[in-house]
Amino acid sequence: MAKLEIVNLPDPLLRQSSAPIEGVSDETRKLIENMLDTMYDAPGIGLAAIQVGVPKRLVTIDVAPEGDAPAPMIFINPEVLWASDERSTYEEGCLSIPDYYAEVERPAKVKVRYVDREGKPQEIDAEGILATCLQHEIDHLNGVLFIDYISKLKRDLVIKKFTKAARERERHRRNTI
Repeated sequence: MAKLEIVNLPDPLLRQSSAPIEGVSDETRKLIENMLDTMYDAPGIGLAAIQVGVPKRLVTIDVAPEGDAPAPMIFINPEVLWASDERSTYEEGCLSIPDYYAEVERPAKVKVRYVDREGKPQEIDAEGILATCLQHEIDHLNGVLFIDYISKLKRDLVIKKFTKAARERERHRRNTI
């Protein structure tokens, strides 16, 4: 399969809401395989289709402990049905905001409805890192980034840093053509 280019902050695509997937096609299955290749290569534990420039409601996740066999999970059109009042805090990072991490508080447990890669409706009760990862990736599908959960001051600094880096990359690209 192919590794896809990951869209980085400040690309406005990351703020778009993703459209539902109507039926699981061969094209969808190919995108799933390419997203898994991209996620593992990055390396990361979750990836939303919007992060590879595809505004569709598709998420790949693998939270298997390091050293264990890969255990990829596919979530098509995922939606949170229920979230616990109990909270947990994890240091989150994002493939679209490389090398930046912040403590984010989210519900400790969630119930998510989704469609699997065979097109069958499913539900999953998640807690721990899986619950955090699901919420993080579903947020991507709604145009929300994990930095939206940190203070405005820190968020503005991160956005400014990535905007400046993007301008410098673009300037360098234009000067080398």
